[in-house]
Amino acid sequence: MSDRKLTTLPASAKVDEAIEVVERDGTVIIEDFIDAGTLRGLWDDLGPDLERQEDGDGRLVGVKTRILPGLVRRSEHSITIMRQPHFLGSARHFLQRPVRAWLGEQRVELVPTIQLGISRAIQIRPGVPIQGLHRDDTAHLRSHPGPESRVQVMVAASEFTARNGATRLIPGSHRWDDERAPRDDEAIPAEMRAGSALLWLGSTYHGAGVNASDAPRTGLSYAYDLGNLRQEENHYLSLPLDTVRGYPEDIQRLLGYEACPPMCGLYELSDPMLLLQ
Repeated sequence: MSDRKLTTLPASAKVDEAIEVVERDGTVIIEDFIDAGTLRGLWDDLGPDLERQEDGDGRLVGVKTRILPGLVRRSEHSITIMRQPHFLGSARHFLQRPVRAWLGEQRVELVPTIQLGISRAIQIRPGVPIQGLHRDDTAHLRSHPGPESRVQVMVAASEFTARNGATRLIPGSHRWDDERAPRDDEAIPAEMRAGSALLWLGSTYHGAGVNASDAPRTGLSYAYDLGNLRQEENHYLSLPLDTVRGYPEDIQRLLGYEACPPMCGLYELSDPMLLLQ
């Protein structure tokens, strides 16, 4: 295990500072990503459901691991995370890159939207085995190196340490091609206190560590994906329309109720916001 540390920035850091680190390393830790009140609210909303969740059986969910999906449905405090400047600003920077295309004889520039791909709690229990290092943008069948399709955060709902299985990442691996395999000795644990968050790109190799402590380690993971890709979580089925209508318009759009140029996600050939209004 390397004694190197991931770059950590205070909550007061400018968004551009965080982007600069992510450009270089593919990841950064933001201290005090959410305030103590929001963290307590999330635990109040999610804790009981997480306690009732069964451990995985090693197929879709790992053994001694609990995953609680649909956090936006379960807690309105998700809005604070979705709007957090370092997260939202990084997603817009890395994902909303203009694409130039021809429309007849006219040269046009199209900017993709972004949408929330996942919102889930991940709790690893004592004795959980190590998770294989992987890239989350594998869900989008991406080739590397290439344009990014996902920007993700893991909010520490409890303290993350090397001993309790903190997420491990390989800085710089977002620049690797698909032939280079990740090694465990290259990975660095994202050690951070509760309320801080790990931010990383979908192309960065990462994976949970071994929980050798006597208590669970809990993280809340949210990811923004390109608006022209299918979301990993189907918010249109998991979130009732009445619930979506109760959220602010910017959150509705980030949940996917927005047409992505030039023609993805239309409702009756129009912006899906009409359905909500």
